[in-house]
Amino acid sequence: MSRRDSSDRVRTVLTFVCLTLCASAQTKTSEPFKLDTGKEIFEAACVACHGHDGKGAPDTTAGFEKPKTFPDFTQCDQTTPELNKDWEATIRYGGAGRGFSRIMPSFADALTMKQIEMVVKYMRGFCTNKSWPRGEFNLPLPQFTEKAFPEDEVIITSRLNAQRTPGVMTDIISENTFGARSQLEIDAPIDFVRSAPGLWHGGIGDATIGMKEVVFSNLNVGSMLSGFGGIIIPSGNRTYGLGTGVTQFETFAAFAQILPSESFVQLQLGTDQPTNPSKTPRSLFWRSAFGKTWRQSNGLGRMWTPMVELIANKNFLPHSTPDWDIVPEFQVTLSKRQHVRLNLGASIPVTNTSDRSIQLVFYVLWDWFDGGLLSGWK
Repeated sequence: MSRRDSSDRVRTVLTFVCLTLCASAQTKTSEPFKLDTGKEIFEAACVACHGHDGKGAPDTTAGFEKPKTFPDFTQCDQTTPELNKDWEATIRYGGAGRGFSRIMPSFADALTMKQIEMVVKYMRGFCTNKSWPRGEFNLPLPQFTEKAFPEDEVIITSRLNAQRTPGVMTDIISENTFGARSQLEIDAPIDFVRSAPGLWHGGIGDATIGMKEVVFSNLNVGSMLSGFGGIIIPSGNRTYGLGTGVTQFETFAAFAQILPSESFVQLQLGTDQPTNPSKTPRSLFWRSAFGKTWRQSNGLGRMWTPMVELIANKNFLPHSTPDWDIVPEFQVTLSKRQHVRLNLGASIPVTNTSDRSIQLVFYVLWDWFDGGLLSGWK
């Protein structure tokens, strides 16, 4: 099953949960439902459509014709990628609140936030395979520090030299997950550099293809560790400064720690090992990011995340010293569905400043698991 199909199922999950909750809340019964636990809310409001086991009630008893994407809560690829807050927001504010179908009503007056949280927590329990990492680890993406969480995203990131030699470096990055913990990543850079006044060179830089794998994930302690291995292909023109002219092997470890009050730390440690060190030196890199997210609409709306990164790169050349940079930045979600995001910042050299420029950095991110690029805006 593709993650795109899973995205449709997730949306259907939320639609039918909310509609059945509404129908049950408005049904007159001789004895009122008990809604003190998530299980009681689910059994009182949802089993008619979703069944006691979460796989869906039989067509003969459901009372409507099920769509092809009718959800099965026991399928972990449908339930784990999203945050609890995403489910809670859609139930509380309805489909229109998150750019889904307007058929789904708001339940701000029908259920308390505590009740919504309880039923979402209960629904999560239908996924019994704990190898799938939870969406809470899908933290905001820093400019340079790689995330530990495996994603289905397309990212266009650019760096513009604000000093000295003009240049624009752009990376088009595609990330695709498969299985519970694996991700394929392809990075295609397109660079434009000025070698002399009035003389520019542009083209494809050195492309990267690699695999990321989750090694450890525990939501109770809020920690995740992943490893990456990849090949940097010498697809750029070394003569014009668009590449190194040599194949390199890249490997790194990425760590995420969730902190209280929607704060977080993300760390990355890795190395680039060229096959011909005489053309480009071996290097070690360190990246770290600290941030905190604020949400509008009672904690369920648009996300604003200021971050700061401290990054370093050390070439293994005689008498070389590490390049240290500090990167203040912020990310904001653009679409109602929060699957399109923008990050703006600046990379400021702290050491070896005589030949390194301040860079303006930004990216646009599309999390295509949550829907099409043009979906979820209204």
